Amino acid sequence: MPIPVRRPLRLWRTFAAAATAVLLAVLVAPGAAQAASAPRASQPVYSYGNAIRESVWVDTRVDGDDDGRTDRVAVDVVRPREPAAQGRKIPVIMDASPYYSCCGRGNESQLKTYDAAGHVVQMPLYYDNYFVPRGYAFVAVDLAGTNRSDGCVDVGGRSDVQSAKAVVDWLNGRARGYTTRTGAARAEAVWSNGRTGMIGKSYDGTIANGVAATGVEGLETIVPISAISSWYDYYFQQGAPLYDSGPEWLSDYVESPAARARCAAVQQRLVDEAPRSGDWTSLWQERDYVKDAHKVKASVFVAHGMQDLNVRAKHFGQWWDALAKNGVTRKIWLSQTGHVDPFDYRRDAWVTTLHRWFDHELLGYDNGIDREPMADIERTPDHWSTDKVWPARTAAPTALHPGTGAAPGVGTLGLKSGRGTETFTDDPALNETDWAAQIDTSTPGKAGFVSRPLGKDLRLSGSSTVTVRATPTTASAHLSAVLVDLGPATVRDYAGAGEGITTRTDRSCHGASTTGDSSCFLTTRAATTDVDATVFSRGWADLGTYANPGKGRALTPGRAYTLTLRLAASDHVVPKGHRLALIVAGTDKDLIDPPSTRPTLTLDLSRTVARVPVVGGAGAFAAATAGSHRATPHATGADGVSPYRQDRPVPGGSNG
Repeated sequence: MPIPVRRPLRLWRTFAAAATAVLLAVLVAPGAAQAASAPRASQPVYSYGNAIRESVWVDTRVDGDDDGRTDRVAVDVVRPREPAAQGRKIPVIMDASPYYSCCGRGNESQLKTYDAAGHVVQMPLYYDNYFVPRGYAFVAVDLAGTNRSDGCVDVGGRSDVQSAKAVVDWLNGRARGYTTRTGAARAEAVWSNGRTGMIGKSYDGTIANGVAATGVEGLETIVPISAISSWYDYYFQQGAPLYDSGPEWLSDYVESPAARARCAAVQQRLVDEAPRSGDWTSLWQERDYVKDAHKVKASVFVAHGMQDLNVRAKHFGQWWDALAKNGVTRKIWLSQTGHVDPFDYRRDAWVTTLHRWFDHELLGYDNGIDREPMADIERTPDHWSTDKVWPARTAAPTALHPGTGAAPGVGTLGLKSGRGTETFTDDPALNETDWAAQIDTSTPGKAGFVSRPLGKDLRLSGSSTVTVRATPTTASAHLSAVLVDLGPATVRDYAGAGEGITTRTDRSCHGASTTGDSSCFLTTRAATTDVDATVFSRGWADLGTYANPGKGRALTPGRAYTLTLRLAASDHVVPKGHRLALIVAGTDKDLIDPPSTRPTLTLDLSRTVARVPVVGGAGAFAAATAGSHRATPHATGADGVSPYRQDRPVPGGSNG
């Protein structure tokens, strides 16, 4: 298993020594005594109310709207006045977003607001309130085609990524900035030391991934929250469409009215080059950041909900694995929520951890966060465990084989190879909840395979695959495979309106406030529900991609095909007394679109296998399922989780 790769100690000692000499007097509260060996922390010693608020337009060197001049993106800056007056340079925390004017940020959907002179008054979220008094600048970038920026939204493509990369270049003296959108007066970031950290949820975090994948100098760290790692996997999975629209809808949704009027050509390219067939094209190649993980120089602190059905968990898993392969310094938080920011499910701990992370990565403070556990994982609502590395060091791909049972569609799951066949018919009216509720009943819409009741807890940590040998009756077929924990539990209601949280009426404050920008936000609590079955990992595919994952083809009815479905990363403990289930079926209602036909599929169980990351490997599975531990199967009915609401695909645009 990969282990964290730390930057050379010499680099940290050198940087920390320099930082200590320059910053000790100004980043520690006046009169505070601090032992030389004690962990360091930046302190709120600067005035937020007196901070400098300014706007700059940075040249992206891209002419996305083909108007004959390169696009400028609007950059709103809040920075402490005192360091500038003393001639000291400071680091930057940046959030680049398409949502600052159309949709809002955070649980309260905040927008940027401006005074009569065009200076920003309210910055959404708490980053400026909290970090500016601690000696950081906060920079909020309007992506090209949004709010006060030129250009067009190209949904994760060159224009989107360059919108933010150009600002990193400007902060490091490599790009041109201007005091107005159209004028010639230059604006220089003379106050910046160039060290930049990017943060953001969903689309914003996706841009952070994309910029990191360019390898740009000066980007020291990124904190992608519920972020996309490959835009193809936001709209399709192995050829199966996840939504009934493509990136052109999202582009139109977030663009400013002026951009919408001038960006018809970009919109059309998003239609033409993202076919609903699910075929891989050059458009998707450009928007795949995973392939460029070898270029990443920044450290990466990932946060993601394992039950996120918007930006699904496959995104963090494939990004994490690619970063690990390339030795990138990493940290991760995995919650049981849906598409929710850690600020809204573990607020105090998140703000403290984020503060320490930025202090370490941007100020060079040796505060020990790099020596602490790599992973924080939510086990039950509001109860967390930690892991020194993730996935768990002893997790090993373990082959679990489905077998026939006493009734059709009610099979077994174990270490021994199975024989025989199982048959099911795609029913687009059913979803994973329906399948799990009938796991012990023979039904025509799924094939279920269940382990013996566990005599010990069984932990799965990482990503799984399911290889099937399937014979369809029609020329098209979609497949779903899910892993299920069968047994009673209280879980976050991840498919409910709050995706695992309930927003309360009281507020907590993190940072300083002004009349126009409050640091106080509505608090939340866990929204929970009691269930009898928990789906904890999912994967989907078009069987027509059996020969080439990038291009589907028509199937021959009656012919057998072999396909491997890649399931989302997860970390789940199946408790003693519960059972582990694998379900293979067709359309997962509201999570993938159905095929053009309604096939019946027959699985060859001797050539069907799930490879799951069992902590302790096959030996641990054998030990957990040994003996005759009794469980009492019972009708589960609805599993307690709210029905998933399939809305238009907007990564984080409504409650982001």
